[in-house]
Amino acid sequence: MALTETQENDKKEAVNKWNIQVRTATIIKKDGVELTRSFHRKVIVPGTLDASDKLVDTDISGEDADVQAICNAAWTSQVRTDYTAFLVANKSSAPG
Repeated sequence: MALTETQENDKKEAVNKWNIQVRTATIIKKDGVELTRSFHRKVIVPGTLDASDKLVDTDISGEDADVQAICNAAWTSQVRTDYTAFLVANKSSAPG
């Protein structure tokens, strides 16, 4: 009886203007037959604001090549500008 567990990014999508959503499937198999599949989602955004309200880019170097390609294509300079403006405009309403 051989149990194996694998993970794969099975769904990648651009949501709204700047959110890149990645769904990772964890697949458990017994002797090559799938027993279970569970999912985890994460959202990747272009960056965060520094103390001067400048955008600090999100490090996507640890993401799969296809996720990096989607981020690089979706996060144009205009999208980054719009996202920075969104963060600055909503800064005062953020908790903390």
